[in-house]
Amino acid sequence: MAKKKKAGRVSAGLILYRTGPSGLEVLIAHMGGPIWAKKERGWSIPKGEIDPGEEPLDTARREFREEVGVEPPAEAPIHLGEITQKSGKRVLAWALEGDLDPAEASSVTCEIEWPPRSGEKMEIPEVDRVEWVSPATARNLVIEGQTPLFDRLEKLVGES
Repeated sequence: MAKKKKAGRVSAGLILYRTGPSGLEVLIAHMGGPIWAKKERGWSIPKGEIDPGEEPLDTARREFREEVGVEPPAEAPIHLGEITQKSGKRVLAWALEGDLDPAEASSVTCEIEWPPRSGEKMEIPEVDRVEWVSPATARNLVIEGQTPLFDRLEKLVGES
């Protein structure tokens, strides 16, 4: 039933990229809390749901600030198009060239019920850490539906 609930939702996100010592690198975010703590594919691009009346790119920039704790670069982004995750959630994405120290990242928190249906609440960071990785590594860590975004980015910035 949860999959049907998510099907109408649309999120927007940003991929920060840079040229590192080994070539193209992308910033990915590990989702916070106990649900994702031990999952191999517990990573994502910084993203979030589009609020009613909000422009998708504004959402992507807001979510980056909230989840990474840093203002995204002001330059015009590269539009990476849309993907659909396994849950049915659509994600619109952009890429921006920039740099940041992952140690300085800090995410907003949210409250969840844990364990599920226990009535117990706990506060968790939306993102518990960010890392610079190659697009190939990102493809193996992010939730599967997001992997095409890294292919598109590589084609558009000329790296392989």
